[in-house]
Amino acid sequence: MAEEPSSWSGIGSQDHGAVDAPDGIGPGPRRPADEPDTGVGRPVCPMAGRRRAGRSRHRARWLLLAAGLLLVVVVVVGWLWVDGQVHPSGPRGAQVVVTVAPGASTEHTLDVLSAKGVMGSPLAFRLWTIVHGSVAIDAGTYAFNRNDGFAAVWEIFNGGPNVFHLDVRPGLTVAEVAGQLGLMPGQDGVAFERLATSGVLRSPYEPAGSKSLEGLLGTGVYEILPGETDRTLLGQMIARFDAEAASAGLAAGAAALGYTPYQVVTVASIDEKEGVYGPNLGPVARVIYNRLARGMPLQMDSTVLYALGQDGGTVTHADEATPSPYNTYLNTGLTPTPICFPSTASLAAALHPPAGQWLYFQVVSENGTEAFADTFAQQLANEKLAQERGLP
Repeated sequence: MAEEPSSWSGIGSQDHGAVDAPDGIGPGPRRPADEPDTGVGRPVCPMAGRRRAGRSRHRARWLLLAAGLLLVVVVVVGWLWVDGQVHPSGPRGAQVVVTVAPGASTEHTLDVLSAKGVMGSPLAFRLWTIVHGSVAIDAGTYAFNRNDGFAAVWEIFNGGPNVFHLDVRPGLTVAEVAGQLGLMPGQDGVAFERLATSGVLRSPYEPAGSKSLEGLLGTGVYEILPGETDRTLLGQMIARFDAEAASAGLAAGAAALGYTPYQVVTVASIDEKEGVYGPNLGPVARVIYNRLARGMPLQMDSTVLYALGQDGGTVTHADEATPSPYNTYLNTGLTPTPICFPSTASLAAALHPPAGQWLYFQVVSENGTEAFADTFAQQLANEKLAQERGLP
């Protein structure tokens, strides 16, 4: 029986043309055995692509989370740093006085405060002012404390200078210094004068029964700090004069002249107002001592003006007749108290007057030069010369 021809050639058959493989399923061309597999042309697995996309999204989420955490850390650390600058730890320290020169920049001023330990970072302060308002820094002197917070520094600067300078010049009186002090913010000149003439605070050179510190306060410049009391200021002024008097040898020098230290200070104060200029001081002091020794009234215009509460000016005949223990036209001897704060030069002249018999003096030059006379006739001649030169 003859076999029916087979429709499938079987494996290994050389005749592949009878059966066509469905589109997209056939194996396609074979790769030669000696050709490396590059993966090109192989079908892509959809699951593998999805896995790779998922891994990319996962990494992106972690990167965003890490960046967010880093930002939070930076913000927290920054906030803690700024807060530490705004509110420094520890108590306020010693007082620091800073002078801001005209035209000084804000940056320079803040750097100075930082260097002196008043505040921390100037950068942090500038960031702080963005929120709390700008700072206005005027030229002048300010008192701060070490370890001050930003709010305190801001408030002080915006309030303006809070340290003032009191210039006690030779020739001034307690009343005149009190007037200057009263012009300063936060100061009471009336209270200062009241304390200076109350006897509560005393100088070692002040005699028993005296209550006034007139003539017994040191000259020069004093810093008036915030909250400083009149008692503190007067204590400094007394101490300065005591140091000047000790340096001049006041106690021993007065004893050598046969006067008390207080009397010599009084002579020096009159000399300060009458002599004015250095070359006149010694001879004027000698005139005072010579007139005292003779029992003559001093007849010094400055003493009359002191009683009238005036500094300088012409003394009239009516002024000379005004009753007052300070009127040396009506009274012999020294005034009850010094009439001003003497300079160290006047004090030295009163302690070491030159030899001479002078009893009179007269200004004879526009530069303040005085001529001295032993007799009244010589004095009249000097007065005539002054009139010819147009001098009072």
